Amino acid sequence: MSKRIVVFGATSGIGKLAVDEALERGHSVRAFARSAGEMAPRDGLELCPGDALQPDDVARAIAGMEAVVYCLGIEESVSMLWKEVTLFSDSTRVLLAQMAASDVQRLIVVTGFGAGRSKSAMSFIERAGHRAILGKPYEDKDRQEELLMQSDVDWTIVRPVILRNNAKTGQFKVLRDPSEWRNGLISRADVAVYLINAAEEALDIRADVVLAR
Repeated sequence: MSKRIVVFGATSGIGKLAVDEALERGHSVRAFARSAGEMAPRDGLELCPGDALQPDDVARAIAGMEAVVYCLGIEESVSMLWKEVTLFSDSTRVLLAQMAASDVQRLIVVTGFGAGRSKSAMSFIERAGHRAILGKPYEDKDRQEELLMQSDVDWTIVRPVILRNNAKTGQFKVLRDPSEWRNGLISRADVAVYLINAAEEALDIRADVVLAR
């Protein structure tokens, strides 16, 4: 059955692939991003330019939707080593407030392996290297995950392992038990497959999972 899905961060990376995946399956997709107006028109696609930190833009983006797929990211740069990151927690706080004021309940959020509870699944060496390079963004992803877990929406936290731009395979594992969590590789396209599966089938509601090949 076709669903109405809004994708936050729809113009690049996993978000763009999630838009493609949802459209291929016949869903109605609203693409939300600052540059969404530059996307090519497609059947079933509604372009929704806006800023995820602006409550009015977010309210407009989620209005009438059945599921929100959150794939916001930041550009990697050397400044990540010292500059505080707040996009993930700030935008999630805005989104949760707008969802509370609407009838939209389903929220699927991409964070990353090493965020929240999953950092305990890393070895000491993995954790040290990860935090040395990605410490500031992942501190904010930790805050983001805490906000989600404390919320009343039907959230799913999705933590892909190391991302690659390989083709979609459909051959990946959804690791639900923390004892199974591990690092590895996965394609962005396969992450997009899971995101739309989760929207379609109400998978892993109020649960945090790790995705790996």
